Parts: sequence; C-alpha cells; structure tokens
Amino acid sequence: MKKLSMICVLLIIATITANAEKLTDNLNYNVRLGYNLGGTAPIGIPSSIRGMDSYDPGWNLSYGFDVQKDIRGPWGVMTGIHLENKGMEVDARVKNYHMEMVQGGQRLEGYFTGNNVVNVEEWLLTVPIMATYHVGGNVKLKLGPYISYAMSHKFYGHAYNGYLREGTPTGDRINLGNTEEQRGSYDFSDDMRRLQFGIDVGADWYFSKRWGAYADLSWGLTGIHKSDFKTIEQTLYPIFGTVGLTYKLK
Repeated sequence: MKKLSMICVLLIIATITANAEKLTDNLNYNVRLGYNLGGTAPIGIPSSIRGMDSYDPGWNLSYGFDVQKDIRGPWGVMTGIHLENKGMEVDARVKNYHMEMVQGGQRLEGYFTGNNVVNVEEWLLTVPIMATYHVGGNVKLKLGPYISYAMSHKFYGHAYNGYLREGTPTGDRINLGNTEEQRGSYDFSDDMRRLQFGIDVGADWYFSKRWGAYADLSWGLTGIHKSDFKTIEQTLYPIFGTVGLTYKLK
C-alpha cells in the first residue's frame, strides 16, 4: 500500500512538472517605457460643460514588464505588471454644474456657472490579460481586460470667475472671484476608488531584433470615484493612450 501511494505521488509530481515545462516553454519577456496621454471624462459631453480653456496632460510615465506566450499559429496570450502615472489638469467653462466647495471656510453646495479647474493624479499598479495576434514577423496586436490598483490618488480643484446658485438652480446667488479667498475650492481624493477595471487594445512593432515601439489605448469601465459618490453629476472614466518603447529580454 505504501509503495502504491509513493508511486501515485511520483506520478502526480511528474505530471505537474511536465505541464509546468509546457507552460513555461517559448515564453517571451519584454520591458517597456511609455508616456500616458489622456484624462478622466464623462461618456458624452453634458450640456453643463460648455468648453475647455486649457488642458495640461502632465508628465505621465508608464513602466512595464510583460510575459507573452505563443499558443497556436499567430495567436498567443500576454500578461505582466505595469507601474503607471495617469493625470491631467483641465480648466473648463461650465453652466449650472452641480458642485460642492469651500469658500472662506464656509461649505457650499449648488449649481455653479463659471470656470472650474480640475486636477487628477493617480499612481497605479496595472495587470493586463490580453490575447495577442502576430501580423507578419514584426507586428503584434493586443486586446484584453486589465485591472488596476490605485496606490495613491488625488482629485482636487477650484471654481472661479462665476457664481453659485445655492441648493437649487434658482437658489441664492453667491459670487466667486479669482483670488484664493474669493474662489471655491474642493478635494474629493478620499472619494476615489482603489480598484479599477477596463479594456486595453494596442500594438507592438519591432524595428530590430530587440527594440520596438508600441501604442496602446486603455478605456476604463469603472469610474474613478466610488459608486456612491454623487457630488459630480457625471461618472468620470479614465481614458488614456500610451506610446513608448519596448525591449525584448528573450
């Protein structure tokens, strides 16, 4: 009985080892460095947002390590881990835009008309899980979901050069100027979610044996704020394009 048990254990170990060798066979390892360009925005621009006076994408870098395996023919799978910085600063003109803010130590809530400056910054650990498809020998297409964990996040700004209708669109009018004392400020960093999900699509193009360039588009399916956050009337989704260089380690 002991011999039979030992044989079974050895067979199980041999099977696991053989399958592990198959799984790790023909793996490709890549590192990448990219620049993220985009922002957080609602799907469809609401009528309360009238225009954008300025947009600063910031200096958003992405560092990645990926593992790719060919499965059958041109098809394969890829995963990895990316350290990403995603942010922006926008100065938008709004009308009857629902907001909460603080002016001169007083908390205000209502509908604002004027200029609204929004600053967003996130540092994320992202794990993509993508199907890959080789087009010729140098181009690889990628598509699949991703999950991100926000290690740090900020969402803050101020409203200026306008007025707030307190409580309702026809409430008492409170004027806001452009000095630090006259404008209304806000910080909704604590209302941002840690886990984010989305879809990533892109392509890698190798112009030499080791070096290549890549372009990706990541579209968030979850808003950057928690589901019970209702201060901003629209859900804001992270939508970013990434361009950069990749290097094949193996």
